[in-house]
Formats: sequence, C-alpha cells, structure tokens
Amino acid sequence: MFPPDADAAPFLLQRPAALQWLNARIRTRPTTAAPGGSVPTAFQTAVERKRPMPLPLRPAPLLLLCALLVPAAASAQRVTVPVDVGVGPAAFAFFGPVFDDQPIHTGLKLSVEAVLDKEWMKKNQRRVPPRYRKYAKSLDEVRISPSILIPDALIISPKLRNTGMYGATWKPLSLGVPLTSSPARLSLGAGLLLTYVYMHSDTLPNTHFLRPGAEVGIDLELQLSKSFLLGVGWESAFYVPQELGGLGLPERLRDGIFHVGQAYLQLHFRFPYTVRL
Repeated sequence: MFPPDADAAPFLLQRPAALQWLNARIRTRPTTAAPGGSVPTAFQTAVERKRPMPLPLRPAPLLLLCALLVPAAASAQRVTVPVDVGVGPAAFAFFGPVFDDQPIHTGLKLSVEAVLDKEWMKKNQRRVPPRYRKYAKSLDEVRISPSILIPDALIISPKLRNTGMYGATWKPLSLGVPLTSSPARLSLGAGLLLTYVYMHSDTLPNTHFLRPGAEVGIDLELQLSKSFLLGVGWESAFYVPQELGGLGLPERLRDGIFHVGQAYLQLHFRFPYTVRL
C-alpha cells in the first residue's frame, strides 16, 4: 500500500516503482492551474508540501538590543562618588574551649564602600532610572561594596599565653537597617560569612577552622566631620560547629567552635573617587 499524499515526495524519490501510482493519481485527481496557466503535477504538489516555509525575519529584538546597548556605551561618563574606607582594631572571642584557654584574640576590622547619600542622589538624579527615583528619594543613604573579595576582618593574634591564630572573614552578602541618621547613625545588620582561621596552641589541638556562617550586629557611627567618622560596634557570628583538631562536627556543641563575638573600633575616612559609568 502506498503512503498518503503528504508523504508521497520522499516515497517517490526513494522508489521508482511508484511511478505507476503517480500516473494513476494524475489521471484521477483534479488539479488547480498555477499562475501563468501551468498545471502542477502530483509530484510537484507533494514536494511543495514537504518544503519548509521560509520564516519572516524579525529584526525588532535586535534593533531594541542595539538601541539599549549602543547609547549606554556611547554615553559612558566619569562620575565622582564618595568612598568610605574604614579600618580599626578588633577583639575576637571564640567561645568554647578556645575562650577558656585565651579569652581575647586581636585583629582588624575593614570596610570599603561607596556611599550614595541624599546630596549625591540630588546632584545625579538623572542617572537614576525614572521608575526608581521615587524610591531613591525616600532613602537617606545607600552603601555599595565594590568587591566581595575584600575581607570584612583580619585575625592577627600572636601567641601571648598558649594559643595564637591568623585568618580572615569575608562577608559576601549583608543587609543593614539604620535606626537613626547622621551625625549619629545607629544601625542593625545581618549577613552571611565565610571564615578561615589557623589556630596553633600549646594546650589545644592545632586547627584549621573553615566554616560558613551568619552574623548579626549593631553599629554606631559618629560623623565628626564630612571626611572623618568614628564607628564602634559588636557582631556575633554563628557557624556550623567544628571540632578542634579536625574539620568534622564536635561530639558536644560546647567542645567545638560555633560562636565568635567581635567588638571593634573603626576609623572611617571619606574622599571623592572618580569612576567611569
């Protein structure tokens, strides 16, 4: 039995014996005259049915993409933003066996942020997309960190009694909620952490502490001048518990490291920095 008309073209191309079936179809099937007076054969009709229809070109998305990208690249300009660099001493308390051995370890609290305050937003209102302008006007300040690779804290604590440690903490994601505004800015914060610390001790097992965690804290920032600020604060970091001397979980929570407190004093220096947007 021969295939239906829609599949006749491949069948005819592959099987010459189907010519008899084709001739019978030509005699019995009515045909429609093509423009110009020619009458298409059944073979031509079958092939045309299998031929893919050409798709119409749709340049609109491409033109829209060019309209967005080309002006953005051509209108790149130099913009000056205030940058806040903070550095100061920090005291760390590793609660548990490490705290019992030596309560306090030392380090540095660091921060680098672009500070977009109301004054900056007012001067650069045209750079804010129209749909976000109303929201931007309701904000006192927006702080943006340029890179997640900048450490939030460095732990530099030589062995004074029995235990010393060296390491760093990174804060890839954080959120702060100001309770008051300048010149005395009190804020609550929370964020995600990643900490690595090498601890060497005469009384405790040497430990490579490597854990993700989360922190909550409070910060008070005093603006003494337009370019100099003083900050004090406390942060509590909670980690996936780790045993001393290994990377596994401790048998009992109090025998491992899971809570680290940090008190700090930070000196903030603000200065204009020009970038290309």
